[in-house]
Amino acid sequence: MIESWVIGDDSPVPVSSAVVPEVLRSRIGSGRFETRLTSSSGRLLTFVTNTERAMVMLSEDDGDPGEHAVDPGAQGVSRGFLLSNGQDDEYPDEDTVPVGEAIGLVEQIVGTGSWPAGAHWVADR
Repeated sequence: MIESWVIGDDSPVPVSSAVVPEVLRSRIGSGRFETRLTSSSGRLLTFVTNTERAMVMLSEDDGDPGEHAVDPGAQGVSRGFLLSNGQDDEYPDEDTVPVGEAIGLVEQIVGTGSWPAGAHWVADR
């Protein structure tokens, strides 16, 4: 069975991988920096950005610490990751990726259910 994904706070209508870049950029443009997608099998895909870098997390369910994309060798800390609950986070740059790359990761996961070949990610389990 192929998973379908919906954006948690928008619509119960599944999104295709082809529209993911447009949807994420539109949400960023309207000031919504956190996007949470839920799959038909219960997996969660979270994208949080400060418009320059993004945290991308994939979890099996709400209680799973999951796994996240990384940028090996990146140095520094980025601020301004505004969550939908108003929390303003900061992350080490090695735990985030450039926003364009992050959008591509989300597009791939929505389309195939897994990280792209060559993507860098770590399990937090």
